[in-house]
Amino acid sequence: MTITMKITNTARRIALIAALVSGAALSGCAGVSADVQASRPDSASSADETASGWQGPRTYALARTALQDASGYHQQYEISVRTELEKYGFAATSGPDAHYLLSVAYDTRAASIGVQAGACEQGGCSDAAKASFPWFGGRTYRHALTLRFFDKASGRELYKVSATSEDRDAGPLHAIPYLVKSALAQFPFEGHADWRVKLRPGDADGAPRVVSVKPLQP
Repeated sequence: MTITMKITNTARRIALIAALVSGAALSGCAGVSADVQASRPDSASSADETASGWQGPRTYALARTALQDASGYHQQYEISVRTELEKYGFAATSGPDAHYLLSVAYDTRAASIGVQAGACEQGGCSDAAKASFPWFGGRTYRHALTLRFFDKASGRELYKVSATSEDRDAGPLHAIPYLVKSALAQFPFEGHADWRVKLRPGDADGAPRVVSVKPLQP
C-alpha cells in the first residue's frame, strides 16, 4: 500500500510539472525569439566601409561550397537572404563587378537537455518553455545562421552577423525565414554586439514580422 501511494504521488508530481512546462511553452511564447550577434574585425577603423555606411556599390556575389551547391536548404536560405538584402539596396550578381563576397552558413543540432531558471531577458517568455525531457515532448533543437561579408578585392572580412533560435522541430526549413529576418532586422546592428529579436508569424503571406529589436546588456 505504501509503495503504491509513493508511486502515485510521484506520477502526480511528474504530471503537474509536465502541465506547468507545457503551459509555459504554449502561453508564454506566442511568437519566436532569436539571439543575434554582430561584429567587425578588430582591425576595422572608422574609415572602413562598415563604419561609414557601406560606401561603394552595394553589389555582392554569394560564396558557396560544393555541398551548398547541392543543398535544397541552401537555395532556400539564399532566396530569403537576397530578399532581405534588397531592402537595404544590395543586389546579388554573378559577374565580376561584385563589390562584396557573402558567405552563408547554417546549422541545426540538438540543444543541451535541461531547464534553465529565470525569465528571458527584456521581459521575454520563461526559459522553462525550453525544457527538453522525453516526457515533455522531445528534444530541443538549436538553429543557427551566420552571414559574413568580405571585400572582394582584398578578401578582408568586413562584417559578421549570427542569429540563433531554439524549438522542438528538427527540420531546418521552418526556421529559415525567422533566422534570416532576425540577422537582417536592423542591419548592420551598430552600437551593440548582442541583440534579442522577437518575431511573429505573418498574416496573409506567412512571412515572419519583426515585433521588437533590443540590445542585450552584458
